Amino acid sequence: MTDLPSKADFAHVRDWVFDLDNTLYPHHVDLFAQIDKNMTAYVSALLGLSREDARALQKQYYFEHGTTLQGLMLHHGVDPTDFLEKAHAINYEVLAPDVDLGEAIKALPGRKFIFTNGSVKHAEMAARALGIFDHFDDVFDIVAAEYVPKPAGATYDKFMALHRVDTTHAVMFEDLPRNLLVPKTLGMKTVLLTPRDEHHEFADAWEKRSDADQHIDYMTSDLTGFLKALL
Repeated sequence: MTDLPSKADFAHVRDWVFDLDNTLYPHHVDLFAQIDKNMTAYVSALLGLSREDARALQKQYYFEHGTTLQGLMLHHGVDPTDFLEKAHAINYEVLAPDVDLGEAIKALPGRKFIFTNGSVKHAEMAARALGIFDHFDDVFDIVAAEYVPKPAGATYDKFMALHRVDTTHAVMFEDLPRNLLVPKTLGMKTVLLTPRDEHHEFADAWEKRSDADQHIDYMTSDLTGFLKALL
């Protein structure tokens, strides 16, 4: 589903902030499924757990701490560099260059940022595979966030302060409803990216938008179409 944006509603925007995974590329590409599998394998090897138990713990940490990595660091003293390297050892060739998306991002008035709970290297590899990397001013990653992931308020504060973002003139694009709560309270426009398949199975119920999510201004399953409507 797509809420067609009103141009006037975005006329004030000078900073365009995009999450990476399942946002700059759609859910159905399933790139994140590769990362998910790697994280399960990491937890399994680290703690000597079966795949099922490792996945359950991985998801528990993801829910409680924002990322699996944060939970592993807090509870097991894991080296984040090692984890990120192994988690992102994936095949980026499943991503095809998206010329239309690139042109739409390039044409947006103002600055464009990638704000991800992943690493700069992962963001660069994915965005280069999509052919859109050169249209961004910077990438703010989990290392820059000192490993404290979205949805933590302090992490948004770090990003905004670093880039001197006036949140009343900014918009955030995300695929997780809870990661748009803080941006909305800071005065940003919020856009939720949803799967094209209405019957998409979310791994966890909290990843899906509910009627209680009043902090989401727009929803779309077509990022390119949404941005083109603003140009």
